[in-house]
Amino acid sequence: MAIEHDYFGLLSSGPDGSIFWSERVDLGDQSVTVDLTAPDQDDVSIDALDIAAGLISGLEDVDATARRSMLSELDDRTSEVTEYILQQQEEFGDQLAEVLVDVSGDDAVDIIRSLTLVSMTLLVDEHGGTDPFAVLEYTLDAGGSDDVLLVNLASDGSVLSVMSGD
Repeated sequence: MAIEHDYFGLLSSGPDGSIFWSERVDLGDQSVTVDLTAPDQDDVSIDALDIAAGLISGLEDVDATARRSMLSELDDRTSEVTEYILQQQEEFGDQLAEVLVDVSGDDAVDIIRSLTLVSMTLLVDEHGGTDPFAVLEYTLDAGGSDDVLLVNLASDGSVLSVMSGD
């Protein structure tokens, strides 16, 4: 079976019924890998695909929302964003300014501004559920460190959580 969509084209299912679509999308001077996946195409609605297409088309706004959410967690010393910032400061030490895009003197803010959006995974079978519909993966050092921040979004584009990962 297959699902036809204006944005994604023909989404064919594999032998197990799963669907997968992948593309590189430009975001400013960055190239972001976007993957759309669902373990069972029967769980995918056209509405979910429309929302996914909207998130991809509005990636700049989605990115801005994610970064604002990260910034809002800086006041919480126990947040995973704060832990990530401290980890990056320790890892880069005196060379931190070399990897920052903008140096304002506030390392935490500068690190969040300097993060690279590496990928966005769209879990289209989660439309309307409590699990993330989209997961954005950010890193400070795209070529080196395995340390990442994951921003989980609901299908309405709101931020559910920010977690560290590797």
